Amino acid sequence: MIERLTCFTGSTTGNDPKWVDLARAVGADLADRGIGVVYGAGGGGLMGALARGALDAGGEVIGVIPSFMIEREWGRDDLTEVHVVQTMHERKALMADLTSAFLALPGGMGTLEEVFEVWTRRQIGLLDKPVGFLDADGFWTPLLDSLRGISQAGFMSQASPDDIVVAPDPDSALAGLESRGVGTRMLRPLT
Repeated sequence: MIERLTCFTGSTTGNDPKWVDLARAVGADLADRGIGVVYGAGGGGLMGALARGALDAGGEVIGVIPSFMIEREWGRDDLTEVHVVQTMHERKALMADLTSAFLALPGGMGTLEEVFEVWTRRQIGLLDKPVGFLDADGFWTPLLDSLRGISQAGFMSQASPDDIVVAPDPDSALAGLESRGVGTRMLRPLT
């Protein structure tokens, strides 16, 4: 069972308000299900909308943020818990430790970096927690098509793209993550 879900998503809102609505709805849906949200503690963009949705619905929201982001006033202090760390590596390690699974919502470079790291760690046996992409309105489809091409070219095993959950909505995403076996621990610490 998923007790907490780490969500990677944009620190900006993007060009279409539907992404803000989606992030807020995902946060509220997770709270309604009793699933805690773990995220990067950002106050703006989709990150802020995700947190607001969960908090408004009475959910648990745990943020993990490096101190330099607080100095730039990128965080928020109204969360259930806020963990301040020194580096991005510590941030990702703690987020992985606090969660049952990972889900990428729409986002940019930071979202990609985070989801690829946990996915890679899962593939090489350093993390036992499932990873998914919320492919609402086909947001991730171009990326996923590229990854299939990389696999077909022989630079990634077919097992890699087959291992991730790709779902068009939160219900399917959560069901897919549950079916992949929700992890309870990191196999090795992130260093």
